[in-house]
Amino acid sequence: MTLALSARALLLACAAATVAMPAVARTPPSAEPEPAALENDVVITGVRQSYRGEFALSEIPQSIDLIDGKLLEQNNILRLTDALDLNASVARQNTLGGLWDAFAVRGFAGDENLPSGYLVNGFNGGRGFGGQRDSAGLERVEVLKGPAAALFGRGEPGGTINLVTKQAKIGESFGASSFQYGAFDRFRTETDWNLSTGPVALRLIGYAEDAGSFRDFIGSNRWGFLPSVGVKLSDRTRLTYDLELTRMAVPFDRGIVVLNGNFNTVPRSRFLGEPSDGDTVARATGHQLRVEHDFSQDWRVTLGASYRETLLTGASSDAELVGSRQQIFRDGRSLSRQRRTRRYDSNHFTVRGELAGRFETLGLAHRFLLGADHDEFNNDQDFRRFRPPTVASNPSPQASYVIDVLNPVYGRFPVPTPAPLTNRLDTQRATGVYVQDQITLTDRLQLRLGGRYDSFLLRTNNRITRVISERTADRFSPQIGAVYRFSDTISSYAGYGEGFRANIGTDVNGVIFNPETSTSVEVGAKLALFNGALTGTFALFQMEKANVLASDTANPGFSVAIGRARSRGIELDLAGTLPGKIDVRLSYAYIEAQARSTVLDPNFSFQIRPGDRLINIPDHSLNVQASRRFEFGRTGVLVGGNVQHVGGRSGETGTRFTLPAHPLVRLFATVTLSKQLELFGEVSNLFDEQWYANSYAALWVQPGTPRTGSIGIRARF
Repeated sequence: MTLALSARALLLACAAATVAMPAVARTPPSAEPEPAALENDVVITGVRQSYRGEFALSEIPQSIDLIDGKLLEQNNILRLTDALDLNASVARQNTLGGLWDAFAVRGFAGDENLPSGYLVNGFNGGRGFGGQRDSAGLERVEVLKGPAAALFGRGEPGGTINLVTKQAKIGESFGASSFQYGAFDRFRTETDWNLSTGPVALRLIGYAEDAGSFRDFIGSNRWGFLPSVGVKLSDRTRLTYDLELTRMAVPFDRGIVVLNGNFNTVPRSRFLGEPSDGDTVARATGHQLRVEHDFSQDWRVTLGASYRETLLTGASSDAELVGSRQQIFRDGRSLSRQRRTRRYDSNHFTVRGELAGRFETLGLAHRFLLGADHDEFNNDQDFRRFRPPTVASNPSPQASYVIDVLNPVYGRFPVPTPAPLTNRLDTQRATGVYVQDQITLTDRLQLRLGGRYDSFLLRTNNRITRVISERTADRFSPQIGAVYRFSDTISSYAGYGEGFRANIGTDVNGVIFNPETSTSVEVGAKLALFNGALTGTFALFQMEKANVLASDTANPGFSVAIGRARSRGIELDLAGTLPGKIDVRLSYAYIEAQARSTVLDPNFSFQIRPGDRLINIPDHSLNVQASRRFEFGRTGVLVGGNVQHVGGRSGETGTRFTLPAHPLVRLFATVTLSKQLELFGEVSNLFDEQWYANSYAALWVQPGTPRTGSIGIRARF
C-alpha cells in the first residue's frame, strides 16, 4: 500500500469516528450504503459517536478540525487551552486567573461569568468550576464549527468543542508511563494502562504535576485519575463507564497592569496580589455511563447519562477596575485593590438517547438520527468582596488596600474582611429533542435537513435580597445543509442553522435575561489532494446573535446585556502528509467580530457602538506545523516545528485598549530508542517573545509564558 493510500485510509478512519464518542465504524462512510451484511456479522468493538451518524468529513456541511492525541503528544501539550491554539478559529478568553477554560469559536465566547461550555464524549461536560482541563486522557479534540446548534443545542453558534476521551479497549492490553522535567521546576508523571480479559477491559489513566511559574509567588499542583471500564455484554451490546476525579491548586492571579498603553509598566513576572492569600482550589468528580446496542447492520441505539460535581474555593487580592476608586490613575504606582473570597459549588446531570439508522424510500438513501437529552445544572455561588473607597474621599493607603506596583511590599496591611456580595443558587432545567435526515439525492448531491426543539426553566434564588426569579422559554431551531461532490478532489457545501440558549444568572437587580438567539450561515469547499493524503476545508461564514451578555465589572457575579453582535470571516484548515513524508497542518482565520448595538456600558461608562470589536478576538490568526520522521538503523527520530501568529485584539470592552499581535515558535523532537522506550522534548516560545494571552481590562492583563523547555522519557508495553 502506498504512503498516500495509507494516509487516506487513516483520514477516513478518523472521519468515521468523528463527533461525540470514540467509535469503530461498522461500514465505510461512503455516500451510498453498502449491501447489508448478515446480522451475525454485527459486532460492537468500540464506543460509537453520537449526534452525527456515520459520515465522511467530506459529506458533512460544516467545517470540522480534528486534533488527535498523537499531535498533542508530539507537541507535549498539557492543557486544553494550548491544544485549541492549534486551530486559528479558536481564541483565548479571560480564564478567571487561570482557573477555568475560556475560549471563543469564530468570535463568540458565551457568558464571561462561566467557563466555556464543551462536550465530553457527546455530553455537555464543560460546565462548572473544575479547573482547566488537562490533556491526559484525551484521545482527540474536535473543533466542530458552523451551524450545528440544531443537533447539539444550547451552544454557541460559532461552534462546539468535543473532547473524546481514551476508552477501555476490549481484547487488547497495552500501556505507557512517562516522566518529564520542565522549566520553572515543573515535574510531571503520567500513566495510561489498558488491561483486558475476556469481555471486560479496564483502562487506568492518571497524572500528577507540580510546577513553578515565571510569575512571582505562583506555583501549581494538580492531579487526576481518569479510569474507563468497558464491558461487552454481547456481540451487539457494550457498556462503558468513565470516571473523572481531578484537583488543581494555584494562587489566583489577575496578571499585570498596563498604564497608558505601556506594556512595560511592570515586569511580566510581577505578582500584584498577596502571597498570603494562598491557593485557590478547584475540584471535579464526574461519571459517565453509556450503553450501545445494534438492532441490525443498519440500526443502533445509544443511551447514556453523565453526572459531574465541581467546587472552587479560595481568596484573592485583585486590582480595582472602576476609575473613581483607583489610586493608580493619580500617581501611576499605588494600585487600589479589592479583597475577594469565592465558593462556587455546582452539579450537572445529563441524560440522553439517540437512535441512528439508514433506509431507502422512493429510491433515495437516508441516514437518519432521532434523539433527546435532558440537562439539570445547579450553580451555587457565595462571593464576598471588600472594595476600596472612592478616591475623592482621600482614603489612606490601608483603606484602599494599595500595593506599589513599582516596588511591591507584600503583607503591608492587615487583610480586609470582605462582605457578602453574591449568595445565590441558579437552577436550570433544559430538555431537547432533535432529528436529522441526510438524503442522497444523486451520486454527487446530498441534502441535510434537521431541527431541534428546546424547552428550559431557569430559576434564581438570591439569598441576600430574598428575591426568587424564574423564566421559562422554548423554541424550535432548524438546520439545513447541502454537499455537492465535483470530483474525488473537491466538493462544495453550504449550511444554515439557528440557535437558542438560556442566559444563566441575573442582572444586579435580580432580573433574568431573555434567552440568547442566533443565526448562522456557512459556505465552503472541501479538498482531498495527493490521493487524499492532504485534506482541507475552506469556509466563509457569518453569524448574528441577540441578547448577548457581558460581565458586570462593577457588580462581580452579575451580567449586563450588550444587545446584538455579529461575526463573519474566512477560514482555511489543511492537514495530512506532503510528498517526502512531511506531515503538515495549517490553520488560518480572518474574523471580524463586532457589537451591533449602541449600549452604554455601566462597567466603565463607555459607549459601545456598532462596529466596536468584541474583546480578545484577533482579526488574523495562523498556526502552521511541519514534522518528519527519520530512521537511523533501529533508532527513529521525529523532529518538527510549530509557528503561531495571533493578531491584535481588543483588550477592554468599549475602549481602544488593544493587545499587540505576537508570533510564537515551538520546536519538538522524539527519539525512539526501542519499541518500548523513547525520549522526547520541546522548546516553546523559542525567541522569548513578550506576549499576552488575554485581557479583561488594562489592569487585568495576563502575560504569556516566556521561553520554556522540557525533556522527558516514556516507556511503552
